[in-house]
Amino acid sequence: MALSLLTYKPSSQNQRVKSFGVADLNEDTPYIYRVEDASSPYEIRELIWAGYRQVFSEHEILKFNRQIAVETRLANRSITVRDFIRELAKSEAFYRLVVSVNNNYRLVQICLKRFLGRTSYNKDEEIAWSIVIATKGFSGFVDALVDSDEYTAAFGDFTVPYQRKRMEARPFNLVTPRYGEDFQESAGTVKTDWRFALEKFYSRKEQERKLPEGDPRKFSGMAATANTKRNYAQRLSAFDIDYLNKVPKRR
Repeated sequence: MALSLLTYKPSSQNQRVKSFGVADLNEDTPYIYRVEDASSPYEIRELIWAGYRQVFSEHEILKFNRQIAVETRLANRSITVRDFIRELAKSEAFYRLVVSVNNNYRLVQICLKRFLGRTSYNKDEEIAWSIVIATKGFSGFVDALVDSDEYTAAFGDFTVPYQRKRMEARPFNLVTPRYGEDFQESAGTVKTDWRFALEKFYSRKEQERKLPEGDPRKFSGMAATANTKRNYAQRLSAFDIDYLNKVPKRR
C-alpha cells in the first residue's frame, strides 16, 4: 500500500517570492519555451532541446540518449510538453545516467531541480519524497512530481520546466547528475563486478607493471619468444675429420 506524501513545511526560497516588475529581469532570467510560441519546425526543435537540457543536463545530451519516437509525437502535437518531460524522465537513458547511480535523497534533490525548477526546501521534504520513491517506485515518483499542483501552477501542460529564479552558483542543468564511483561504492549505490577487477589485478601484464626496473622477470616474456633452435656453434671432434682427404696426393 502506497503511503501518501508526508507533510513538510516549505522554507522561504526566492522562487516563492513574486517578482517586482521589469527591474527583476536580468541576465540570469531564464528563457521560457512554450509550445504556443513554436510556430515553425526550427522553434519546435529548440523547444525539444530545451527539454533535453532541463532533464538530462547540458553535458549529457548525446545522440544515443535521444528519444526519437517521443520527439516525433511532440512535434506532431500528439502529446503535451508535460508528457514529453514525463517520457524523458522515464526513459532508459535517464535511469542509467541518473537514477541507478544515486541514492534516494540525492535523486529527490536532482528531480526537484529538473522538474519543479527549485531545490528541496529542507531534509523533511527529501524524506517525504524518498518515501514516495520507496513505495511507488521511480515511475510513480515522476508522475507525482509532474502531475503535482506546483508543477501545474508553474509550467502547466505546454511549458518546458526551467529554473525559477536563479539562486546561487551555476544553473541546475549544469550540475553533475550523479556521484563519482568512489562515493557510489561507499554509499552502496553500485557494486563493482569483481570478476573484471580480479582479472585485471592478476593478469600477467598488470603483474609485470608492478615489478621494479631491472627485475629479470620483466624480460621473461621476451626471453620466451627467442628462437633457440638456430645459430648453434658448430661442434666438431677429431673423429669427424677425414684426414686422408686433407692430405694432398702426389702426381
